[in-house]
Amino acid sequence: MRPASARALPYHRLFTTAVCACGVFLLAAAMVTASASAQEARRLGPREAVERLTHLPLDFAPPDVDRHEVAGVPVLLLEDHDLPLVTVSVYIRGGYGLFDRSRYGAAMGLPALLRYGGTASRTPSAVDREIEARALQMSFGSAGGSVRSSVNALTTQLQPAIELWGEMLAHPRFDPDEIEAWRARQLEGVRRRMDDPARLAYSELNRLLFGDHPIGWETDEADLAPERLRPDVFTEIHRRVVCRDNLTLGVTGDAAWLDVRPLLADFVTGIPACVEPLPEPPEPEIRRAPGIFLIEKEVAQSVIVMAHPADVRLADEPEYYAALVGNSILGTGGFSSRLLGRVRTEAGYAYSASSIWTTPRRHQGIVGATTRTRPENTAPAIELILETMSELRTAPPSEEEMATTVDRSVNGFVFAFDTPAQVVSRTMYYLAQDLPEDWLQRYLRGIQQVGPDDVQAVFARHVRPEEMTILVVGDPALVADDLAALGPVRIVDVR
Repeated sequence: MRPASARALPYHRLFTTAVCACGVFLLAAAMVTASASAQEARRLGPREAVERLTHLPLDFAPPDVDRHEVAGVPVLLLEDHDLPLVTVSVYIRGGYGLFDRSRYGAAMGLPALLRYGGTASRTPSAVDREIEARALQMSFGSAGGSVRSSVNALTTQLQPAIELWGEMLAHPRFDPDEIEAWRARQLEGVRRRMDDPARLAYSELNRLLFGDHPIGWETDEADLAPERLRPDVFTEIHRRVVCRDNLTLGVTGDAAWLDVRPLLADFVTGIPACVEPLPEPPEPEIRRAPGIFLIEKEVAQSVIVMAHPADVRLADEPEYYAALVGNSILGTGGFSSRLLGRVRTEAGYAYSASSIWTTPRRHQGIVGATTRTRPENTAPAIELILETMSELRTAPPSEEEMATTVDRSVNGFVFAFDTPAQVVSRTMYYLAQDLPEDWLQRYLRGIQQVGPDDVQAVFARHVRPEEMTILVVGDPALVADDLAALGPVRIVDVR
């Protein structure tokens, strides 16, 4: 591999240099200020003195990612020659959410079997031995609409690493013994589902809202029946998903384009072209099911989750940015959020409380909240959460809340890009979501332009506390009467 280009410092060093320079500047400024205004600082007190500190506005521009193409497959490259390591990752369109229920279990298990099921020429143990001998790191995972995988290797091991990784992706064995081992692990998880009240609450809320849609599905024993997990079923799903037209590649680390291009060309051409398009993702019809639902379980703390549909989409639109800022003010902003301040600090009902506001790209999401509390506080906590939501519908947040939230979002933005791998991974995702090439810059500008009236407007338009589907996992002997005072309670049978 060629050495780092002399035209620019590596991204890692640029970031470090910028942070150090900023630190030196702030330290020097603080020393001058302290020398000139020590008497004033003593008069103000330490808290007010800190609050009056000023600094230059953050001007962060993510590094540019080089864009290439190999045999029609997009490739994103960000070089970093500080260490002799390279990471190659792939984003594959096609996940378990695109197949019918009869294929759900196998589609869920595809990433695990790509990793542990062996290849056409290697047994599973032979693959493990080569990964260990070459000190490779591999990952395989999936979401409803995609499969992701990556390999990290020393620069000297890059060629054999990509060859092995390519064979695992293109020519999996789907060893029956490994399929059965995976199936046994999943069955154990199904049997233990009732042991985790939080998991139970979230999965049942999804079922109530999304119904017979992949988002509302929960793996059960029927999904894991042996006839649904035969090797030929895995092979069929693999053929539909892992094919050339579905790929986007990313490369970071000690890799120059001229050196890595032939390796990627062999990798891409080793994966067959797609013979048929993927199924269109089913669009959920999120149900409006206002009311109170109870899963009866003897637990020391009730789990509360609530939500209803909200039609704010991931897009370069003012409403999207206002929803992000408003959600942070409501419940995702940590100790400065309203829910945590009201539910924990003022009322003492719970250790934590948070809001939920999902903003998918192509369909509706949900807005709501969640917390855990002692049984006697279940109904009061629900009332307080709904009241806190309503307040943002009727009055805008304060200027202080806005400043704190926007500053936290903008200042924390740089930490989402502190490694080249993070930069490339996010860029791959944005590319797959068909977002503009300058999405990161648009995102920052959009957050900074949100005002208090924008937050109130998006809450007034999309948040309806009286329409919440409220699900409680709790001890019926301790919570049922209090919940009944809020409205009719419907028992959810999860056996």
